[in-house]
Amino acid sequence: MKEQNSFINGIKDGIPICLGYLSVSFAFGIFSVENGLAIWEALLISMTCVTSAGQLAGVPIICTGGSFIELAVTQLVINLRYSLMSVSMSQKLGKSVKMADRFLISFVNTDEVFAVSSGKEGTVGKRYMYGLIITPYFGWSIGTVLGAVAGNILPAIVISALGIAIYGMFIAIIIPVAKREKSVALCVALAIALSCAFTYIPVINKLSSGFVIIICSIVASVLFAILSPLPPENSVEEVESHD
Repeated sequence: MKEQNSFINGIKDGIPICLGYLSVSFAFGIFSVENGLAIWEALLISMTCVTSAGQLAGVPIICTGGSFIELAVTQLVINLRYSLMSVSMSQKLGKSVKMADRFLISFVNTDEVFAVSSGKEGTVGKRYMYGLIITPYFGWSIGTVLGAVAGNILPAIVISALGIAIYGMFIAIIIPVAKREKSVALCVALAIALSCAFTYIPVINKLSSGFVIIICSIVASVLFAILSPLPPENSVEEVESHD
């Protein structure tokens, strides 16, 4: 089957992702300035990280003076899924995609980019992939700047309301899957319970937010991976349909 390698078609397919990222990154920009970051610092994070969950977890660690190890391990745990997506996407890349191209493409291999590229017929070339990633990348960066600027000029009550948007996004991701899979709902409930324990129980509530995220994520996911593993065929479907 012919390799799809049109830069323009890649841009067209990336525009809807770009528009979706504008609203999410706008909320991240507000969240960043609320926590004490400058506008340029929020933009730098978005341009070098490109992961909403990782950035949301990383900002409090940075602003509270957490260690580099804490920040690095947190990002590793939260973003580990991208390694699986990249392995799967490598099977879709055509012969025009060289090693250097793979590194650049993997940098913006987000959930949505992975879903769109995986859904294309046949293989995809480097020009298509560059077109697909460039619009979401700039959308993510521009939205961050707009949110950070708004966070400095809008009334506090408006900022507080808009700051909730990024949490709403994660809830919207979790609920459909949790309704369909009981094991996912229980895994989320366990993570919430552990987070509450680290918030209210004396002594352990002194642990920094980064390590709390690491512990809750690893304990909940590993426990339910053991207790309720997905069959191999379902695991593949979940990865390929993830958005």
